[in-house]
Amino acid sequence: MPGMGNSELPIPDGLILRPFRGVRFAVDDPAKVTSPPYDLISDGDVSALLDAHPNNVVRLIVPGRPGTDAQKPPSDPSTSTDQNTINSDNPLVSSQSQIQVSPNSRYQEAGRTLEAWLASGVLVPDEQPALYVYEQRGPGVLQRGIIGDVCLPDPAQRIILPHEDVLPGPITDRLALMSTTQANLEPIFLLYNGQDGAATRLVDEVATHREPLVTAHTEDGLTHRLWVVTDDAEIAAVNADLHPRQALIADGHHRYATYRILQRREHALHAEPTGPGHPAQDGIPSNGREDDGRGAQDSEQVKRSPWDFGLALLVDTDAYPPDLKAIHRVIPGLPLEEAVARAKGSWRVQDLSDLDEGLHALHHTEGPAFLLACENGAHLLTSPDPLQLAQAMPADRSARWNSLNTSILTEFVLPKVWGLRDDEETVRIVHHDPHAAVQLAAATGGTAVILRPLDVADVLAVASGGERVPRKSTSFGPKPRTGLVLRTFAIR
Repeated sequence: MPGMGNSELPIPDGLILRPFRGVRFAVDDPAKVTSPPYDLISDGDVSALLDAHPNNVVRLIVPGRPGTDAQKPPSDPSTSTDQNTINSDNPLVSSQSQIQVSPNSRYQEAGRTLEAWLASGVLVPDEQPALYVYEQRGPGVLQRGIIGDVCLPDPAQRIILPHEDVLPGPITDRLALMSTTQANLEPIFLLYNGQDGAATRLVDEVATHREPLVTAHTEDGLTHRLWVVTDDAEIAAVNADLHPRQALIADGHHRYATYRILQRREHALHAEPTGPGHPAQDGIPSNGREDDGRGAQDSEQVKRSPWDFGLALLVDTDAYPPDLKAIHRVIPGLPLEEAVARAKGSWRVQDLSDLDEGLHALHHTEGPAFLLACENGAHLLTSPDPLQLAQAMPADRSARWNSLNTSILTEFVLPKVWGLRDDEETVRIVHHDPHAAVQLAAATGGTAVILRPLDVADVLAVASGGERVPRKSTSFGPKPRTGLVLRTFAIR
């Protein structure tokens, strides 16, 4: 492949969305082979999705989960997790051994499944490269955007902005999957301010006047429609419009970080050897840091290398404002009574009769507030002691960052009030549903911490200032459905 002998990375000079030959399921009902994003799928969901169709995409995106063919090994090193969060412009796994994929691993099984489905016609590539207009519609929901191959600039270039910290464990997992399958199996979700530009006008014209390629009605009540855009002039107009714009990662921080690590590794694998033990041979710089953005200004290389792009959905927030929901926490093993008793030393605590009353009170409370709940009651935390709060919050962070409820939870409530770390072992995550959080708290002898959603303006301001909100602070929606269109590196 021309240009691949250079281990330096190409530097995109703007937001670029390249057409690609999508790979799609050839089934009568496309909804039955789709799934939610990989990180929202429970073991029960896997069983239900495979009951709907044996070729559901979960066999590819979460191999080794109960119900799929390959079971996760009990001590699979590729899923080991360093508990320290890392900034998503500096993502790396702690050692090369963590990203080795054994021949018998669950990821290898996903690769074999993908190859078999392509060979048998379960999956079929589209004949020519395209951008894909994507619509999600349902009660109170309408979102449209464009799916394509997005360029992978360094976050320091401020073209694609992360807003959340990431963890090595999920990056290791997705890296093993993408490396083995040589594919992007689900898009990341990007938001941008389109200002009624050419890309947005084309999206609406296509969705309003053209026949869809795919229509799928999923169990969540949404209808998903997909159109192809193959006209060179239309694709050029989209890219001319997008080029000067800035995009925010709404969902897919770990996958974007993985895209960039995979890009470095694949370039290094195709580069001329520079000597035994040279850092370029494993794709991870010897100083343990992400590259600083200096690389090859090579437009031909950008066009030719499949690893210089990643599958993405771009949505214009001016035309389709996002729905931002809260992500709740559960602290297993911390009984509600103990959590409340410890909080009384620094917070005002209001006792409430049940969860519904607590949710109403939380919604109507100004300033920092959390609802602690379990089966036997709910308690609203408000009015934190200002001196204790000020001492707990980092002095090197902006005032806006320090005012976020997830920041206060991470820096003050968890470590100072309860003496706990905010890591994957100590803190469980529950998306959106406070009742599900309470059920999990009851099952683990713990406490549910119910949060209000962040404001979109606060998230944008924090990201624009170069900061990251704490992990699992935001849940933008509706998220793209997985399985409508896939991307493999060999089919271009």
